Amino acid sequence: MKQAVSIVLVLLLGAFIFTALYFADSSPLQFKPYGDADLSGRVSQGYVDKNVTADAASEEPAAVVYGETKNAETGSANIVTSVVVNYRSFDTLGEVTVLFVAALGVGLLLSGKRRRQEAAFQPSFILKHGVRIVLGIMVIFGVYLFTHGHLTPGGGFSGGSIIAAAVLLLYVSDNAFKAKVKAFKIAEGVAGSLYVVAGLLGLALGGYFLYNFLPTGVVGDLLSAGIVPIVYILIGLKVGSEISGVIAGFATEEEAL
Repeated sequence: MKQAVSIVLVLLLGAFIFTALYFADSSPLQFKPYGDADLSGRVSQGYVDKNVTADAASEEPAAVVYGETKNAETGSANIVTSVVVNYRSFDTLGEVTVLFVAALGVGLLLSGKRRRQEAAFQPSFILKHGVRIVLGIMVIFGVYLFTHGHLTPGGGFSGGSIIAAAVLLLYVSDNAFKAKVKAFKIAEGVAGSLYVVAGLLGLALGGYFLYNFLPTGVVGDLLSAGIVPIVYILIGLKVGSEISGVIAGFATEEEAL
């Protein structure tokens, strides 16, 4: 029953997106014929022309000093993060949704009563005990990446992927290990829902979805950049749990009836 409902929901969502993009004449999402789009009215041109460091009084560019500049527009020391999780955070939400759809597809294909696959080799002593040493380091490093993504290179996708890689190592190093997929599903659902809630709060408080409504603080501080680090933490948890669920799905096989 769950499989049938999931398939119907996916088909309805796909039909809605396709018709909104190609057939609804009144839809703002409809693709215009090649050459008919007015590029001067696109929001991208506004970002190309704007100056985010200009002084409000003089309109002259102001220097951004690490550890000193306060209340900058994004407050992020990592310019890539400013773009990915602030100016185009809605697009990043779409990328996370693509990963969710991929995980959903794996779940549909590999659903049912399953058991742990037996590896073709027995983990060696070095592999088994080496994983115990590096596992905690990998998890801590992954958490570090998505909690400091607004300060240094990194972020939710890379941090979550490293945590999922730790889960993969557990499967490789221990034939008896079996992850609790239900916990991954709960973590993914909660993180994804909170991401949308953050966007709706921005809509209510700032007038548009995923508006950065929190103070941006001092550039370079851990507690800075408004909702950006919060969003990156949610992305890290969502990506890590989704990829871990995919790994757990492929590491099990259907039991014979």
